[in-house]
Amino acid sequence: MKNLERYVFGAFLSSFLLAFLVLSFVLTIGLLVQIVSYILQGVPMDLVGRFALVSFPETMQWTVPLALLVSSILVFSRLSADSEIAAMRACGVNLLTVMRWPLAFALLCTFACLFVNNEIVPRGHEVRRNLKTRLAGGAGLELLEPGRTINDFPKVQLYFRARDKESNGLLDLEIVDRRDPKCTRTYKAEKAFVRQEGRDIVLDVRNLSVDPVDAAHPQALQAETFRWRVDDVLKDGEYKRKEKDFRFFEILREIDARKQAVKETSAAAKEAKGLSAAAAETNAVLTAASNEPERDHKGRKKMKYSPRVAARRALSDIRTEFMKRWVFAFASICFVLVGVPLGIRAQRKESSVGMGIALLTALAYYLVVILMTSLSKNYHVHPEILIWLPVGFCVLLAGWLIPKNL
Repeated sequence: MKNLERYVFGAFLSSFLLAFLVLSFVLTIGLLVQIVSYILQGVPMDLVGRFALVSFPETMQWTVPLALLVSSILVFSRLSADSEIAAMRACGVNLLTVMRWPLAFALLCTFACLFVNNEIVPRGHEVRRNLKTRLAGGAGLELLEPGRTINDFPKVQLYFRARDKESNGLLDLEIVDRRDPKCTRTYKAEKAFVRQEGRDIVLDVRNLSVDPVDAAHPQALQAETFRWRVDDVLKDGEYKRKEKDFRFFEILREIDARKQAVKETSAAAKEAKGLSAAAAETNAVLTAASNEPERDHKGRKKMKYSPRVAARRALSDIRTEFMKRWVFAFASICFVLVGVPLGIRAQRKESSVGMGIALLTALAYYLVVILMTSLSKNYHVHPEILIWLPVGFCVLLAGWLIPKNL
């Protein structure tokens, strides 16, 4: 019996390692392209190395569960196709015994993914975002990429087609300036020489056109040469921490703090002006909606909420982030529970069907998680609870499939 268990687990482990390496390579292709682009742009190698080092672990939350799913399907479908599963049954071997070590390994991977998702990935996310901020603000404008819209500057968008290799000027420059709430200006220039002065951007442009000039002069203006300055637009090089940056104990403390904020704002809403909590909230939202809407650094309108609503949205957001880490980790054990019986049921001509069903299950699993993450601030639907739906579905599916294959 022990030899049989070692045989099955050895095949399962070798398939897992191979699938893990292949999936890791596929998921890091985009990261490798970004690293190469930074090197070609002249970013210091120490920054590139740190960026790569903290970015790779984030792929493990995807590659480990998917590798377990693929190895479960491949190994047990091969055993079924070669009639080894039928031979085990004929000899009175309990298939739960054969499944024991793959399930134990999946449980170990679940605990490992919990640690990665709560400790390594948040730290890597924070370091990576800090490095990007330093590159955008501290390293200067020489790192801006041609051929894409640049939204790194508050209320200012830049685009240029290419760089002039001889003069390092920006060719076919287009700037959308939303700093004036009454007027959005569009600047176009054939060529521009850009430099950084403190937190300001200074451009010496050639063949400039501006449309409009300002709110009082809606007509366009053209000039052969012009010096254009954008004041106080570059970042400070400091990154404000977000929900993804909090590690396990930090996110627990933050959840407690936001719970307290919800209690305080709810009590204040009930007492404000003698109105009920719902009436006070409605009044605050209507008052905010009547004012001039604020805009973020990309020029998008900011929705205004009452303090109570904002506190509840913030609490729902961080709770969903916390639960997402657990659901991603539990994908390891869930995929093995579903993959093993699907592999056993697959015959020689139906192995692709079992693989297709398993991949659809994985796709549905992650789609639900992504959907609930997008609704993280919508506290009315409780996304922090609904995000566990794929885990419950996998457990029910496994509970139906496993007894049929014993």
